[in-house]
Amino acid sequence: MSDIRVALIEDHDVVRIGLRTALQAQDGIDVVGEAVNGVQGLKLLENIQPDVALVDIGLPGIDGIEITRQLRKTQAKDEKPEKDEDEKSENVKTRVLILTMQGNEESVLAAFAAGADSYCMKDIAMEQLVEAIRATHSGSSWIDPTIANIVLRQMRQSIPASRDDDKRMIEIGAIDSELEKVIETYPLTERELEVLESIVAGCSNEAIAGRLYITVGTVKTHVRNILSKLCANDRTEAAVRALRSGLVS
Repeated sequence: MSDIRVALIEDHDVVRIGLRTALQAQDGIDVVGEAVNGVQGLKLLENIQPDVALVDIGLPGIDGIEITRQLRKTQAKDEKPEKDEDEKSENVKTRVLILTMQGNEESVLAAFAAGADSYCMKDIAMEQLVEAIRATHSGSSWIDPTIANIVLRQMRQSIPASRDDDKRMIEIGAIDSELEKVIETYPLTERELEVLESIVAGCSNEAIAGRLYITVGTVKTHVRNILSKLCANDRTEAAVRALRSGLVS
């Protein structure tokens, strides 16, 4: 398996250099480019097309949310419907992982409305950041536990996430019949429901372990079982399906 090609778009030299040094020491990750402002960042993404871009929101010139929006517009224009499936699979688009100190509701919702794939706070542990990069590269969304409640609340209430004139609506409707049958056939245990409630609340594995007085390894096993039973690709999708099915209110 080839290394994940990562680009850093961060204006603070100390943060950027620290990230580059730490990530280059990780197996399977290759930092292929850096930019210190939004204009440079867009050019960098266009020229090198990394697998994952770590983007700060508070950049000089063009901010990280606008970078994400413009990148998505460019990618949409470049997509050619006439390509066959083999050609599409080889042309994987750059995925955006927002890495910032801004955890307020407006920034979080605007980032996802612009097309961000994942959202992390800068105080994240390096081990978790690497996990987030790998999850984002694989096509899953990684949402920092500290801001997960913002996203889930927005989903519950169907609040439009907007920035300027760009508005999107995320709704939670009823589950489809196939998922309902799966849940009936493979019901969650009492402990799995407790773990699921903590996931919906935005808790990390470590926090869940502390809440339920179990080991982190046990939590990970329960999370894997929950994802399997709910046919979910990641924790966020599991939380949404839990809300839709009424497993968690």
